[in-house]
Amino acid sequence: MISAAGATTARRPRAFRHSARSAFAALSLATTVAITGLAGPALAKGPESLADLADKVTDAVVNISASTTVEAKAPGRTMPQLPQGTPFEDLFEEFFNKRGQRGDGDSPRPQSRKSNSLGSGFIIDASGIVVTNNHVIGDANDIQVILHNGTKLKAEIIGKDPKIDLAVLRVKPEADKPLKAVPFGDSEKMRPGDWVIAIGNPFGLGGSVSAGIVSARGRNIESGPYDNYIQTDAAINKGNSGGPLFNMDGEVIGINTAILSPTGGSVGIGFAVPSATASQVIDQLREFGEVRRGWLGVRIQNVDDATADALGLKGGAKGALIAGVDEKGPAKTSGLEIGDVITKFNGTVVKSSSDLPRIVASTPVGKVVEVIVVRKGAETTKSVTLGRLDDPEKPQLANAKQPEAAEPAIRQALGLNLSGITDELRRRFSIKDSVKGVVVTRVDPNSTAADKQIKPGEVIVEVGQESVSSPADVTKRVDQLKKENRKSVLLLVAAVSGDVRFVAIGLE
Repeated sequence: MISAAGATTARRPRAFRHSARSAFAALSLATTVAITGLAGPALAKGPESLADLADKVTDAVVNISASTTVEAKAPGRTMPQLPQGTPFEDLFEEFFNKRGQRGDGDSPRPQSRKSNSLGSGFIIDASGIVVTNNHVIGDANDIQVILHNGTKLKAEIIGKDPKIDLAVLRVKPEADKPLKAVPFGDSEKMRPGDWVIAIGNPFGLGGSVSAGIVSARGRNIESGPYDNYIQTDAAINKGNSGGPLFNMDGEVIGINTAILSPTGGSVGIGFAVPSATASQVIDQLREFGEVRRGWLGVRIQNVDDATADALGLKGGAKGALIAGVDEKGPAKTSGLEIGDVITKFNGTVVKSSSDLPRIVASTPVGKVVEVIVVRKGAETTKSVTLGRLDDPEKPQLANAKQPEAAEPAIRQALGLNLSGITDELRRRFSIKDSVKGVVVTRVDPNSTAADKQIKPGEVIVEVGQESVSSPADVTKRVDQLKKENRKSVLLLVAAVSGDVRFVAIGLE
């Protein structure tokens, strides 16, 4: 289970329990070290002490206390109607009036409810600029930054970015107590195996230091479209969120954000937003109070081996396959098309489809960039002026214009029963009028097409990157590809809603 490492309740743990197996575990570890020969030089390569580094940066690490007050709606209870003169009449009236209710049936006054959370943060500017996670502060209306020396400073929000879970706060330092700030380092220079330390506020205990290494880079934990986390085995627990991950030079190379844990505690798999990603967002939040991301206007999907073969991609599976182009987006005006595979964007290699959203988003709005695509086996370069991503729900798809459907004729190909689109089939499958091509009426459950989730009612728009308007077009194109000794065929398949995707099916 992947969860946010941050906001923990203000309560301390009930108890700390020692394990009865601790002595045996220590003996086992000692035995293992002796047997494997890991004692001595192999274990002595790490830093002798991290105390000097911790002393150097600790004053810049802060605790975040966020309080949210919510007006709760009380149920509309009324005082029971009692017979006049009952001996309990005065007692019931006093009981209900104490709770803000009257016996005439009026609703009670809403009672406010307050929730608290604790997290971590760090100071990046001595003028009072603090960075933390967005989920640490949430919708809080009272935020306090607690310095290492215990000083509490009221904070205001400069800006938030839920997409990569960052928030920037401002506090006013006391005149006689200047703040200490820490700089960002270059996360791109970090390699798996490099030493790091994490400092934060786990479980509300206060400033705590843990150490470990960079376990991996570029982790995608499916928390958002721009995942690119640093993974570390430095202990990160609830309450550490928003705290810094330092390199050995005392520079922040990551912001601790999430943990992978079945129990909620550290199991040695924590994730931090890299400084290379965070610093750009923080700069925009400080300048504009919001994030202004680049927008290309395409819908993409990943390229697997079968798709790469069908497209004639040299070098195997790579890049981002364009499955849709927004009619009003920059990609459309720049000549990018459905079926193009983006392999390089603004000089950066696109290894997989998950790379592209992050690369585009981090590129300045209005910048003219070169986009290298593979189209029908040939590489070409397009010049694109990036737009701005204003709405995360902005439509990313526009159907390419297709030829009119021919007279229907049922044929079989690739494990599919195919027909031209008729009015009756449009009604039966609720196919939009804008969708053109060849409709699938049945799928052989033992076919590759079934394995690839093609379903009756979906429409084949292209076969081998050529438009089709009748079943005969499909079989003709499939036969042609077989003669070319292709191992697979690439279908452009439209759902009844009009959304399209590419599906590669083997021809063997």
